[in-house]
Order: sequence, then C-alpha cells, then structure tokens
Amino acid sequence: MLETSARLLRLLSLLQAHRDWSGADLADRLGVTPRTVRRDVDRLRELGYPVNASPGTGGGYQLGAGAELPPLLLDDDEAVAVAVGLRTAAGQGIEGIGETSVRALAKLEQVLPSRLRRRVGALNAFTVPMLRGPQASAVDPALLTELANLCRDAERLRFAYSDHDGTATRRTVEPHRLVCSERRWYLVAWDLDRDDWRTFRVDRITPRPPHGPRFTPRTPPAEDLAAYVSRGVSTRAYASHAVVRLLVPLEEAAERISPSAGQLEADGPDACVLRTGAASLDVMVIHVMMTGFEFEVLEPAELTEAIRTARDRLARSLARAAASAPPVRDGADRTPGTRSGPSAGC
Repeated sequence: MLETSARLLRLLSLLQAHRDWSGADLADRLGVTPRTVRRDVDRLRELGYPVNASPGTGGGYQLGAGAELPPLLLDDDEAVAVAVGLRTAAGQGIEGIGETSVRALAKLEQVLPSRLRRRVGALNAFTVPMLRGPQASAVDPALLTELANLCRDAERLRFAYSDHDGTATRRTVEPHRLVCSERRWYLVAWDLDRDDWRTFRVDRITPRPPHGPRFTPRTPPAEDLAAYVSRGVSTRAYASHAVVRLLVPLEEAAERISPSAGQLEADGPDACVLRTGAASLDVMVIHVMMTGFEFEVLEPAELTEAIRTARDRLARSLARAAASAPPVRDGADRTPGTRSGPSAGC
C-alpha cells in the first residue's frame, strides 16, 4: 500500500511537471507496466485529479483543470512552509496577493493539527515584516500564471512592451523562465525579431493573444539565470560599467548590496569583487561610495580619475567652508591675551 501511494505521488509529480506524457514514457519513468499506469491514473481520478487521456499513437495523458481543487498532501514542514509563504506574500509585489493570502492562510490554519497551528500562530504573532524601500510596480497574478504556463508548454508569446523610457514596441518571443529579483519579476525569453536572448520586466508586458505555436526550447543563455538577470539589470543596462574590489568579506558585502545593484564574487576570505553599472562615471563614484566599504578600482581607469576629481572638488568645498566659518572661541569668557585654567589670576 505504501509503495502504491508513493508511486501515485510520483505519477502526480510527473503529470504536473510537463503538459503531455505518453503511457510508455510514464511506465518507463515509474518502472511499471503501461497497464499499471492506467490503473494509477484511475486512482488519481477517484481522488479528484482530472487526468485527461487521448487515444492513438500521438495520444497520452494530461493533468487538466477540474471543477474543484483536489486534495493536497503536505507533510508537517511543507504545511508550515506554505503558511510562512502566505504570511509574507503581501510584500512580494504581486497585485491582490495580500488579501487572498489572508483568506488562504485562514483556511489552512482551520485544518492544521494543533501542534502545527501553534507553530504557525507563533510565526504570525512574533514576525514583523520589514519592507525595503517603496514597493515596486505590482504584477497581476493572472499574468504571472499565464507566462509560467507558456514557459512550461513551450508556446510563443506575443505582447506589447513598454521600455524604461516609455517607448512601446511589439514583441514575439519564445518564453523560457520567470525570475524574481527583490520586488520585480522578469521574463527571460528568446526574441524572434532580434534573434537573441532578452530580459523583460513583467510589469511592462501586456499580452496580445492568441499565443503559439509550440516551439522546441533552446539552450538557455546561462546555467544560472538569476545571475544572468542580475547582470542585465545591474550592469548591462547602464552606459558605464565598473569592476571594484571591496575590502570586506563577500558575506558582509552581500548584506548591503542587492543583486539588482551589482554582482558579487569572493576574492579570498577578506575581500570580494563587485561588478556594477551606472548612468555615468560621476554617478558610479556615488554608487561605489554609498556601499560604505573601503575599495580598490580594478577597471576602468577613468573611474579612478573621476574619483580623484570628486575628491578635489570636495576638498575645495571644505576649504571654502572653513574659510567662511566664524572663529571658534576657546571658552565663553576668554579674550585674546588672557590665560585660562586654574592658575589664571593667581
């Protein structure tokens, strides 16, 4: 019985991972016969999972949408993780999630065992969210779902896109992955018109259906797509680029420098390298100084000159401020030529 239950969960996981499966492929993955796959599919249907089957050589199995949400199987840690996720979802920049998260959390707590309800209750009572800066543009959850489905099903996407300067363009892409960076969502996709990989802010995407046709997924532009998007939003998008060695450990720098502000990599136990971008070298000087760390410019050489220019400008400003400041008197009743202290007047 335990073996059958584990196999059902494995079958459900496979059906959720891809849109189409042939009976032979499922049997091979599960290490059973196609007849056993058919019986397991029937058991999933009895549990409320709408598994569709199409006959013929090109047929197979699909996990469809049902009239009601089928039962979910969660262990203790998964249930608590879902509750924590719902608790913090309001701060993730997804429009409307806050209210629906509260409703979903209430339903989850209603059916939780008392031991888990106490854990979730403690998290709710003693956790205070701290939001970093103003909230970014909200993203419609339905749009995220639509994009995720197109990535999963490998269907082309047509949409209107607004660039950072407000210029509107029409795009046709092969969507690959969604990446969340702090409070923004990005779509990594192959742009058919530009014949190259592009990264799009999801809050600037307006789909223009119909979508399709299906396509064969390409090799992604990088193994680490989070780092790929970080490079795009923190470096490639700017006119000026710089590489700076920070004289602090990587962990300390990462606490203050977010992925959208630059890429960090370790350079020994006591230093790290920051790769970043800015609109100009003058802005870059401010950007690097605002990290609050001691640093060494690796490239470009022009950044060192920009820092020297800023230093001289600051020095002149301080000199002017010192020259125009009133003289500082050493003691309220002291006049030139008098002595102060215990021996004065003796």
